[in-house]
Amino acid sequence: MKLEEKYENLKKYIEKLGSAVVAFSGGVDSTFLAKVCYDVLKDRCVAITATSSTYPQREFKEAQELAKEIGIRHRVIRSEELEIEGFSKNPIDRCYYCKSELFSKLKNVAEEEGIEHVLDGTNYDDTGDFRPGRRAARELGVKSPLLECGFTKNDIREMSKILGLPTWNKPAYACLSSRFPYGEEITDEKLSMVDKAEEYLLKLGFVGFRVRHHGDIARIELDPRQIDIMLDESVRKNVVSKLKEIGFKYVALDLEGYRTGSMNEAVAELINDVR
Repeated sequence: MKLEEKYENLKKYIEKLGSAVVAFSGGVDSTFLAKVCYDVLKDRCVAITATSSTYPQREFKEAQELAKEIGIRHRVIRSEELEIEGFSKNPIDRCYYCKSELFSKLKNVAEEEGIEHVLDGTNYDDTGDFRPGRRAARELGVKSPLLECGFTKNDIREMSKILGLPTWNKPAYACLSSRFPYGEEITDEKLSMVDKAEEYLLKLGFVGFRVRHHGDIARIELDPRQIDIMLDESVRKNVVSKLKEIGFKYVALDLEGYRTGSMNEAVAELINDVR
């Protein structure tokens, strides 16, 4: 199906909903969904951003700016994952706990607003990865228009560019909890270490990367095209010095480079059991 057809189908799908609450992080997918919802539904939709210790302040500020640029009404709620029983122990299905909490709060907002539907930005490509949060969406009746209309990540980026959204080429982002190996306890202090480390790499001009937290070790995954930049003597020394100042004892560069879901590689068999 051509992209234009998918786009028209998406608008028809959203129009049939009548009204919607959009889970809005300011990422590529949710920004595109919020834009289409606003274009179709106008004041019958609202974007909701949930702040927490796993959601960097820089991302929150960008979400606020994007909502203002789109024109959609924007509400902010608090959803603190570390207060959810079992979440901080970082089990394989950690995202299920997080999404159950988030979607339950979004449904409450929808009820307050007199809105029937809650939407998230899951797309077709997400079906190829381990996404325990999808179970929470199904249980709570959250709809995924981009998935149901067959939008891939590339489709969303291409259509976002056509619509003039600045997120069309924004690097993929996942909450800071994804930086920890399953089973390693997640704490405010550790989240802050990862956040500060990634903030520093952003300031150096790196894009499309992750700083994975392995106890005393920071494992940096970079876009392979930027590995040579990191190996520059002065850059390497500055990064090591800064990350040790933040609290890491050792700083390692993953030669395989950045890839989504790298923490799943070590527990592939267990994930298959959970599926």
